[in-house]
Amino acid sequence: MRKRLTWLLVTLGIAALVRRLKRRGGHAEPAPVAAPTDDPADELRRRLAESRSTDEGESAPTPPETTVEERRAKVHDHGRAALDDMRSSDEEP
Repeated sequence: MRKRLTWLLVTLGIAALVRRLKRRGGHAEPAPVAAPTDDPADELRRRLAESRSTDEGESAPTPPETTVEERRAKVHDHGRAALDDMRSSDEEP
């Protein structure tokens, strides 16, 4: 008797679920159709053309006055100085 009651309740539950899903699907409004818009690629091409036209009037960037070796030596010196500061602060307590 319990098995039959369980099967009956499960069947009724499934039927109710199917009816609800059908109602929800039948009364749903169709998605609005988006108005045709311009191609995003055209917009990007236009912006690129504008930026190129403004860049032509500017002068070329100047090369750095220091060489790579000079900048590298400066960075290493700065690092060594920081390391010396850390070592000296460890010895002072």
